[in-house]
Order: sequence, then C-alpha cells, then structure tokens
Amino acid sequence: MIVSLTIVRYKKALIPFALLAMAIHRLPLMLQKGCSFWKLLGSGKNGTFDTKPDWQQWGLLAVWDKPESFYQFHNQSFIAFWWNFFLVEKWTILLTPLQSHGKWDGKEPFGNEQMGMEDGLIAVLTRATIRLNKLKHFWGNVYGVSDLMATARGFIASFGIGEAPLYRQATFSIWESLEDVKAFAYRSREHSEVIKRTRAENWYKEELFARFKPIATFGTIKGKDPLGDHINLLNK
Repeated sequence: MIVSLTIVRYKKALIPFALLAMAIHRLPLMLQKGCSFWKLLGSGKNGTFDTKPDWQQWGLLAVWDKPESFYQFHNQSFIAFWWNFFLVEKWTILLTPLQSHGKWDGKEPFGNEQMGMEDGLIAVLTRATIRLNKLKHFWGNVYGVSDLMATARGFIASFGIGEAPLYRQATFSIWESLEDVKAFAYRSREHSEVIKRTRAENWYKEELFARFKPIATFGTIKGKDPLGDHINLLNK
C-alpha cells in the first residue's frame, strides 16, 4: 500500500475550473484501477483548520495498491491531463502508513496499521466529522492550537484540507521526528486540554488519526517544496 497527497493551485482566473473539477473528477477516480480509497479536498488558508477556504488551492488524497498504480495515474489519467492543461502548480508527497486508528466515512482507508515507528521524518493526518451542535466549541479552540503547532519544535509544514467547510476537516502535518509530534500532542498544556475536551464533550461524530513515513516528494506549491531543507532527509 502507498498513499499519495497531491496539493494543486490554480491561477485566480481559473477558480471556476477548480470548482468544476471537484464535481467531474469523481467519475474517473471511481474507475481508477489500483485505487482503493480517494478524497477530493478543499484547503484552508492558513495551513490548518480554517473557516476561510483558499479557492485557489485543492487536494487529492488517495490510497494505491502499489506504486505502479499511482504512477500510471500520475502520468496518464484524465485528471493528470486536466492539471497539465490548466497549468496548475502541484506538489505530491508519497507515504507509507505506519499507524492508523479510526474511520473515514465508515472505512479504514489505511488499514489497521500498527507498524513500529521509525526514526526520521514523520507525517500525521488528523481528520474528523464535527457534530453540528459542537461547531462553536471546535472553532472556539482550534485557532490557538494551530498557532502553537506552527511554532512547535520539529514542525516543518502543514495543510488544512477537508471535504466540506466548517464540519468535515483535516490537518496533514510533517515533522522532523516522532518525538516532536509527541511533545506537541501530549506535553503542550493547551493542546492536551483541547484533546481532553473533545473526548469529554463528544465533539466528533467520526474521527481518524494516522501516521506515515514520507518516502518521496516532487513538484512545488507556492514556488517551493514544503519540505524545504528537510527534503534530503527522505529515505534516511
């Protein structure tokens, strides 16, 4: 199994075609061989959960049975042709699942992986469907946590992605090490308090948490690879 996350940016004048893609790209993905799970995603403006969408930036997360299936899609699919035709800027990261628990639309897209953690770069996906009567609680707390993450030790980059504004949200983040992830998640008082509240007050209808080993990236977003100087740490 291999997981891909592709982030694309359209020119402002082409935003209508970006919105159109969210509708018409569903059929080719349904028919795509070797792809067991996919999600077309919008993006928040600030690299994490955000009520303000970035209309230029969109994402596609997919799970592939083998690397060859991904590369066939990347090189020869209708969606690849669409992206090339509209000259979108795109960045892709390929990942191997290390640990996953929870569900996404009732499925376990990355399996029930419980592989041993490895040294080096690690990527984290947190995704939730927020209960409508808990939206005020969620959005009243999330921005403080986002600010903390951006300044946390070992933090490299993040993307706010989601299937629907306000209530179906996800954050994909990349860190220098698992130790840095744990330090932010469990040793930060503010973040720990928010985690406790999500459990005690039952904010989420459904949630998923997964960790991955980044194995390759290519392309750029906003003119650069988000891994920046850390790209040389891949495969080490």
